Amino acid sequence: MPAAAPPHKQVADDPGPQVRLKMCELLVHGAEGVGVCDLETRREGPSYTVDTLQELHARHPETELTFIVGADVASTLPAWREPRELLSLARLAVAARPGSDRGEVLDALASVDGASERVCFLDAPLIDVSSSRARERAAAGQRIDRLVGGEVAEFVREHALYGARVGTAG
Repeated sequence: MPAAAPPHKQVADDPGPQVRLKMCELLVHGAEGVGVCDLETRREGPSYTVDTLQELHARHPETELTFIVGADVASTLPAWREPRELLSLARLAVAARPGSDRGEVLDALASVDGASERVCFLDAPLIDVSSSRARERAAAGQRIDRLVGGEVAEFVREHALYGARVGTAG
């Protein structure tokens, strides 16, 4: 689910929410059991996660929601809008990131009441992929298909997104 206007992350060459939505659709194309939601791209103003979770919970009150983030992002959660409410609406599943430490994440979340009961750590291989790395590689004319998949890499190249030059970044 791409954000319409991420409040904590400004990207200089952001192509806009509709283009990021299209890239998400290309990424999951053909993947069974995975979909893309345009809820945030249809909403006005900053895309606060707590607002999205409230809307999802209102639509599906019996569904247990899980919000998946990298450890680097999880550590910043106390500074987010209404972190307690966010964790009351969804479990927080934390994926390891390069240089991340579970203890540091738990220490960072300690200021949010009840966080320790709502956080779990994913037992998955460490994958060193980030959106900033993909954008940097595209701008440098380097291949990004191993980071974002072939269809998204081709879309980035065709539309010269993130400073990619036509004929590169595939």
